[in-house]
Amino acid sequence: SENQPKLVILNYPTYQKITMGKIQPLNQKKAEPRSILVTGGAGNIGSHTGKLLTERGYQVTTLDNLSSGNKEFSSGHFVEGDLADQQLLDDLFASKHFDAVVHFAASIEVEESVKDPGLYYRNNVVNGLNLLSAMVKHRVPHLVFSSTCVVYDEGAKSPIAETAPLAPTSPYGETKLVFENMLKWFGDAFGMSSISLRYFNAAGASFDATLGFTGANPTHLIPSALNVALGKKDGMTVFGNDYKTQDGTAVRDFIHVMDLAEAHILALEHLFSGKSREANEVFNLGTGRGYSVLEIINAVCERTGHMVNFEIGPRRPGDREAVVADARKAKSVLGFEAKYSDLKTIIDTAWTWHKKYFGVK
Repeated sequence: SENQPKLVILNYPTYQKITMGKIQPLNQKKAEPRSILVTGGAGNIGSHTGKLLTERGYQVTTLDNLSSGNKEFSSGHFVEGDLADQQLLDDLFASKHFDAVVHFAASIEVEESVKDPGLYYRNNVVNGLNLLSAMVKHRVPHLVFSSTCVVYDEGAKSPIAETAPLAPTSPYGETKLVFENMLKWFGDAFGMSSISLRYFNAAGASFDATLGFTGANPTHLIPSALNVALGKKDGMTVFGNDYKTQDGTAVRDFIHVMDLAEAHILALEHLFSGKSREANEVFNLGTGRGYSVLEIINAVCERTGHMVNFEIGPRRPGDREAVVADARKAKSVLGFEAKYSDLKTIIDTAWTWHKKYFGVK
């Protein structure tokens, strides 16, 4: 019809104009199982989600450039590639119809983003735009996005709700927020429906110790403490002890990676149900309970039976004082509730994985 909007798909270095209506699935009566593309699906949270999707009967295709992921952790059909490769994306979407995309592929270190902001804008924004353009061109209607709580204003009071002011203090947070905004505008223009899941602190490992965090020099608190407990490092640094908290160290809300995986499936089911109220709905994922850095270190000592030596260092750029989630919206709309995010389960699963991965009994 003449009233149908025109799609403008960015195709560097030129713009390609394509005329079509709002995005609709190619086959409204497509039988189960649904087909899901998981970008960054060989990484920590992506691999846990891919595995759970497969167990729930979804057809999974994993796309990962293996810059930090592990191919053996991926689920379903594996494709090695980068979102910077527009031809690869076009070929992949042309070869298989996807009902939805779950998007994990990104650079994720706050401190690194401050030192190299260009890397984060290229990987998290430009490459994300490549993905959205391919989805529009090939009529993929749904996306679940791995976002972050660091999009919130530093002065936001905990527990932080989705309505809190947004003011990232690092390129990492800024690029995540830019992509969230892109999802909103793509939804308004093309009918794409999406959900952004703002994680607080992902932690823990799979219950069968087949998946977990593998960084050799982790910046995340619990893996760093476990490295010391395992004897891989002599000690660790606590970044700042002059915060206005109970013991002077920063406070964080930790959520088990299997709870995060479950939340992604609930988000997909919400999108498939057609009940989304906005072009891009946003949900916090956390527990509402915060632990200080020193509380975590003491808990690691208790659960592992090993001392964790540490020294006090200066605050890191972009770090915040206390970040705790108000996750009531995810519970009321998605039916999500963290089941495995008590500190004991988080540390015990991470410790079992850590020992297995590094060959220690």
